[in-house]
Amino acid sequence: MSQEGLYVVATPIGNLEDISYRAVRILSEVDYIAAEDTRHSRALLSRHGISTQMMAFHEHNEDRMTGQLLKLIAEGTSVAIISDAGTPLISDPGYRLVLSAREADLPVFTLPGPSAVTAALSVAGLPTDRFVFEGFLPSKDGARTRKLESLAHETRTLVFFESKHRIEVTIATLANIFGEDRICAVCRELTKKFETVLRASLGDLKHRLGLDQNQLRGEFVLVVAGREHDEAEGLIKARKMFTALSEYLPASKAARVAAKLNNVPRREVYRIVQK
Repeated sequence: MSQEGLYVVATPIGNLEDISYRAVRILSEVDYIAAEDTRHSRALLSRHGISTQMMAFHEHNEDRMTGQLLKLIAEGTSVAIISDAGTPLISDPGYRLVLSAREADLPVFTLPGPSAVTAALSVAGLPTDRFVFEGFLPSKDGARTRKLESLAHETRTLVFFESKHRIEVTIATLANIFGEDRICAVCRELTKKFETVLRASLGDLKHRLGLDQNQLRGEFVLVVAGREHDEAEGLIKARKMFTALSEYLPASKAARVAAKLNNVPRREVYRIVQK
């Protein structure tokens, strides 16, 4: 039987068969399961014959439930935390609970398994040796634009989550800020019946998504190529060229010329010379 403590258990991101033998055993043995949505998780548990008592643990009650769960564990019980899909804490509740358990010197165990982040990286056809996960982008246009502008020089592969409500505008914003030639994989409904992975330039994806309404449905993971190192070098050269040209031309013209001659986005030249 499982020992007392907190178990962080990864569950399927779509296909209910994607769960480990160990996860099924632990979820059957623990005293309680803290689930992000008990109604959603009941289908998974029923599929595998798990009848463990569940309690709701989500972003709206995390602060209140953390103390209750820690008390149960301290008294000698075992609790598993699961999210609606994938590995808990990855854009899901649980951080405060794990932190508090660690600070209270209570046992915390991991049951690794499915993750939309690693699943998307494995099929995107983009570098995986170095990547950065940014979760969900801001929902408001201005905040989303500022966030992406701050990532424009990132050379590591970028991974984002996105919803069906914002996928079109996010791809368009990415194309505008990162450039239409940047490669991106739009991973939709991973492991589910209608799974698709579209890998193309941002400019191409912007048009393809608008032509097929089916590609705007479901849950999305975006895997975007990092900036090429030579592009970063081009910006360095453009900045030096701008400094020289600005002695003879207005700043706006100097920036345009420097951007064109170094084959870099004019927006980026404006941004770095205004620092």
